[in-house]
Amino acid sequence: MTKIKYDITIMKYISLFESLTGANIKDCIVNSYVTFIVHENQIARAIGRNGVNAKRIEGLINRKIKIVEFNPNVIKFVRNYIFPLKIKDVKEEDGIITIIGSDIRTKGLLIGRDSKNLKQLVSVIKRYFPIKDIKIM
Repeated sequence: MTKIKYDITIMKYISLFESLTGANIKDCIVNSYVTFIVHENQIARAIGRNGVNAKRIEGLINRKIKIVEFNPNVIKFVRNYIFPLKIKDVKEEDGIITIIGSDIRTKGLLIGRDSKNLKQLVSVIKRYFPIKDIKIM
């Protein structure tokens, strides 16, 4: 688990998100897109009916966003983080999380070009859970 620091931009994103959606934010991560991690049972409020809140925030900050529901169970949190992708299974043994993809396309999307998506996933998971690594099979 790493120490979390926020700059003024992230604080503005958090404030905007909470005021527009009414959902409670646990964390905000800015990389190629802005990831909002909301507390448990807040995902429906955050997204809004037919995704209206998510679309409004994307328009206001002029960046793509991703909304993820936090879960204190590492396996469920990993599933929430990679949600639209169809995976067969997620296992955790000795601090190593293994994600079993359903097909080659899914594995490619999980890893990304130059392992960008995998590195982002590892950094986000390490913010909350004491893991060693993530493997894609």
